[in-house]
Amino acid sequence: MIYLDTSVVLAHLLGEDRQPPPRLWDETLVSSRLLEYETWTRINAKQLGEPYARATHTLLGRLALVELSPLVLARSLEPFPGMPAIRTLDALHLATCDYLHRHGRSIELASYDARMNSAAHSISLRVYDFDKQES
Repeated sequence: MIYLDTSVVLAHLLGEDRQPPPRLWDETLVSSRLLEYETWTRINAKQLGEPYARATHTLLGRLALVELSPLVLARSLEPFPGMPAIRTLDALHLATCDYLHRHGRSIELASYDARMNSAAHSISLRVYDFDKQES
């Protein structure tokens, strides 16, 4: 199961230079409900119009979204080893990943954010390898 960070979703929707590989979209994808709010905030701020709104609805519809439950929120308040200055939204995403991992899910974090990836490693989460070759 691949946990998508907002950086990956926005890179895909906005056609950034850094694009997730097509094989990513064949995986089981999950994220926090937070991703929905972060994504729409950026799409709306850029005033991109109906084609982007449709693409956003379609992409978000493919994801399993985990609610920000009291357990997830509580985990975000705990420290992340070796990461003294983690950002609030990153902590919420990582807490969601950690929650899923602790409840028996095999999770890989897909993020373009080096700080997120470092924090994931600090709590023994796997990080998605965007560069691995297709078999």
